[in-house]
Amino acid sequence: MPSLAAVVFDFDGVIMDSETLEFESHRRVFEQYGASLTTGEWCHQIGIWTEGQNEFWFRELCGRSSRPPDVATFLAAKRRVFDEIAPRAPMRGILDLLRQLTAAGIPLAIASSSTTAWVSRATERVGVKELFAAIVTGDDVERRKPAPDVYLEAARQLGVDPALAVAIEDSAPGIAAARAAGMATVAIPHWLTEGHDLSGADLRVAHAGELTLARLEELAGRASTAPRPGKQ
Repeated sequence: MPSLAAVVFDFDGVIMDSETLEFESHRRVFEQYGASLTTGEWCHQIGIWTEGQNEFWFRELCGRSSRPPDVATFLAAKRRVFDEIAPRAPMRGILDLLRQLTAAGIPLAIASSSTTAWVSRATERVGVKELFAAIVTGDDVERRKPAPDVYLEAARQLGVDPALAVAIEDSAPGIAAARAAGMATVAIPHWLTEGHDLSGADLRVAHAGELTLARLEELAGRASTAPRPGKQ
């Protein structure tokens, strides 16, 4: 049995640079209304799904601007900026890695805390949707990251042992979720998550182009023989 049974990818900040899009679309709308939004304020929330995020940032804008918009105007402006700057290609090295793994017959999945509607639309936008045998989102599970639910469900849908899978993440909550599922983990920090504690990852690289099938096989092989969280 091969040591590497599957590779499971986070989506936002790993496959598509949507983390930058979210921050920049908010920042530009804040600026439009005479307010500021810093990366320091933004970065701590990455990787954690919170209900009411739009309402939270709208209230923040209202508290900082002397002439805030109404909520409908705020949301429309944010969507407009997001659509204007959204890329149509995946992040550095991702497409080559996906093709290499697909050619080797390694099953691929996405495990994201985002909504199904967003991940489905965005994977089509960057041209990778058909490469994944399973796409699991926060809509499909009871608990989002840092709980392991999306990773466990991805492994279930692929029919693989999580201990023989490798997860690729960009955030501390994502690394925690994958480790709790029993997977080996690779951290590819996004510029907005470089300050996260990623020490729990089994491997850290600068971009997906540094990963190869052989490197992931070695990682999964080592991880499958080592104690994993929750196991004796």
